[in-house]
Amino acid sequence: MVDKKSSRGDFMKKGQAAMEFLMTYGWALLVVLIAIAALAFFGVLNPSRFLPNSCNLAPGFGCVDFKADDSDDLVTIILQNGLGDTLNNVRLSLTSAQGGCASVAFNPPNTQLLDGSQTTFTGACSGLAIGSKLKGDLIITYTTSSGVSHSKVGLLVTGVEA
Repeated sequence: MVDKKSSRGDFMKKGQAAMEFLMTYGWALLVVLIAIAALAFFGVLNPSRFLPNSCNLAPGFGCVDFKADDSDDLVTIILQNGLGDTLNNVRLSLTSAQGGCASVAFNPPNTQLLDGSQTTFTGACSGLAIGSKLKGDLIITYTTSSGVSHSKVGLLVTGVEA
């Protein structure tokens, strides 16, 4: 004869053990989720912090050096012409920038760039903060010696320095 009370007691003990097991792992999972949320809130998990500095331009142009400086709120880019032709009315701008400025127009405007030569472009960008990233599209507009106008787009990603 089977005792119904002991059978029900075994079932209750197994149910309680299963419930305690699930509760323990539930609390552990909750702690892990809170830790991840805290890291994300404080910016530790911000992927833009880990992007490498880069200046990618259209073929024929070289980005010799570049810098975003918070002390004078300037972005400096040294551009080299490798197209094999003299370029006239060369203009450089930075748009859709993340990191404090929406648009930057670089000086000097309307520059002539001989084949193989390089020119330093500087542009004002207010609101730069050390440690942040400046990311945006570099737009180069120029006219070739034949008189045809062109516009090329590149990408600038750089950390802001002092």
